Amino acid sequence: MTQEREPEPGVAAADSAASLALRFQRDGFLALRSLFTPSEVHDIVGRLDEFLVTVLEHIPPEHVFFENREDPASLKQIQLLHQHAPFIDDLACQGKLPKLAATLLGEACEIQNVQLFRKAPGHGRATPPHQDGEYFKLDPPQAVTLWLALDPTDSRNGCLRYVRGSHCEGLRPHTRGQTLGFSQRLTDWTSQDVQREVAIPAGPGDLIAHHAMTIHRADGNRHGPIRRALGFIYYGHSAREDEDARRQARDVTYSRWRAEGRIPPSEPKNPPSH
Repeated sequence: MTQEREPEPGVAAADSAASLALRFQRDGFLALRSLFTPSEVHDIVGRLDEFLVTVLEHIPPEHVFFENREDPASLKQIQLLHQHAPFIDDLACQGKLPKLAATLLGEACEIQNVQLFRKAPGHGRATPPHQDGEYFKLDPPQAVTLWLALDPTDSRNGCLRYVRGSHCEGLRPHTRGQTLGFSQRLTDWTSQDVQREVAIPAGPGDLIAHHAMTIHRADGNRHGPIRRALGFIYYGHSAREDEDARRQARDVTYSRWRAEGRIPPSEPKNPPSH
């Protein structure tokens, strides 16, 4: 059983850039409270709801993941959201998010992917412990994910959990997992990792940043309210992607998911981040 600890308090968005970068470099993650106002969150959620009604059916099906393809309520993830929703592209490329990403990485960066994460009550499965660097195939692994909470998130509906300092310990071995959208999981996850992990409950408008090498996971949503979030993935300009390794991993994963009937039988047009 996961040991519950006091919630990570987070820091104020008004803290200095140097202070934010120092904490991020030390811990491998950072919680910023109320980075977006209630009004801003309300606007984002409203636009997302409209998007899901009017545009979702026009998105390439390999970018949209369901826990059960026959049940629209089980929608769990959308890849490359910024390519389909101009207002999401604006968030990703202008204003506070790209500036924060550059501050935390210590270099200029570019948006690579925006994902909608959705854990519906009774549908949302656990996210296995993993490092994003296993998917990204970068050298150096200079990348950051900015995770914007759109709903209250806690232990009931799958708040994020991080192993503090794990970004400094190298890439751990991964193996194939069974979670759609998160095809890899750690092979050597231990009780020591559980003892070191920090749970980070979040409220709407809170933002949690984590380094590509930071080990993290999330429980499923069995009985809590819906848990929606946007994940903005930025690569630092110094990072170089191993395109062949990324393509090979993607093709193997998508072939397996198609064979299992978990995604439609069509070739993906863009590589997923997970």
